[in-house]
Amino acid sequence: MAERVLGAPLPIGFRAWDGSVAGPQDGTVLVIRSRDALRRLVWSPNELGLARAYVSGELDVEGDLATGLSQIWGLVRRGVTRRPRLSEVAKLAWRLKVLGPNPDAPKEEARLRGALHTKSRDRDAISHHYDLSNDFYRLVLDPSMAYSCAYFTSEDEPLAQAQHNKLDLVCRKLGLEPGMRLLDVGCGWGSMIIHAAKHYGVRATGVTISAQQRAHVLGRIEAEGLTGRVEVRLQDYREVRDEPFDAISTIEMGEHVGESNYPEYASTLHRLLKPEGRLLLQQMSRGRNAPGGGAFIESYVAPDMHMRPVSATTGFLEDAGLEIRDVHALREHYVWTVRAWAETLEERWDEVVALVGEGQARVWRLYLAGGALTFEEGRMGVDQILAVRRSESGRSGMPRVRRELVAR
Repeated sequence: MAERVLGAPLPIGFRAWDGSVAGPQDGTVLVIRSRDALRRLVWSPNELGLARAYVSGELDVEGDLATGLSQIWGLVRRGVTRRPRLSEVAKLAWRLKVLGPNPDAPKEEARLRGALHTKSRDRDAISHHYDLSNDFYRLVLDPSMAYSCAYFTSEDEPLAQAQHNKLDLVCRKLGLEPGMRLLDVGCGWGSMIIHAAKHYGVRATGVTISAQQRAHVLGRIEAEGLTGRVEVRLQDYREVRDEPFDAISTIEMGEHVGESNYPEYASTLHRLLKPEGRLLLQQMSRGRNAPGGGAFIESYVAPDMHMRPVSATTGFLEDAGLEIRDVHALREHYVWTVRAWAETLEERWDEVVALVGEGQARVWRLYLAGGALTFEEGRMGVDQILAVRRSESGRSGMPRVRRELVAR
């Protein structure tokens, strides 16, 4: 029955709550622990139904989760699978005795209210993911708490060094020098502003709308002896009214802005940048014909997130008056970054569950396994876009020869 609904031989094994099995049992096996898992799929025969069943523990995976996801996605990509007809789903539900009310969504699912990308809804969306627990992020991320794509210069490089490489690369591309004023929009846990102040002598300002992130950064500023040189604000980017900065970084923040608000985001970056100043924007992208996000990501990880092809993002920046100087693709580096986070998650699984609960830990296991696969197969990418605000006379302020790409 499952093969008829799927329209192809089962690529992975199945085992049901009564011990019955189907498909190959020598690799990845999907374990259906409860009829509720199938009941969810009757109501939502898609990614969201599967995610709800997995997060709630009604569905489990024995073997490598990423391999199983890759096998299923391979069928989808080759066009082998088809959307099941309602009559087929109903027949299968009747035979398996899973007809009944739709189970409640797991508590880990986001429940946002209000119009899309208003300031209050954006705060709730960011809080859902980034205010999970500072202690949790300390467990999973590297010591700098950089929650973005790293930059690996060798095959066996540790994640902490690769994140240091990324921060240093951003600083060099921005041409930072002692005494310059840097703005970091969406500063996270402060990795960029701390690095730039310590290693490049700048005066750095970071803005975030996550209260827990700001609390963490305040502690780091004091611990690093950077009081007076680094400032962190609980502030929406639309509320920044400072004099223009010498340089601006914004690292994986633009995904949360939304399509309709992106022109305002781009014009705000232009307004806050001095003539001949540089902007470094690092942002995830999707392929032109590939979907971005998805029901699971949008419901459990990053609600209201929007990704577009990199060409569309550069168009927004150009429309705002910025000049694009280069685009540096880092797609493969995100595969290595996400796998490092996933390894840490599994190594410290019991500690993670104790901090955030098993449901949230399962959200992250699925998120990281799927994320690595998405970047590996090229359905998503990540790019560093370097742009400048030209002076009235058209000067870019860029040097004749680009030396900043050579590591110090």
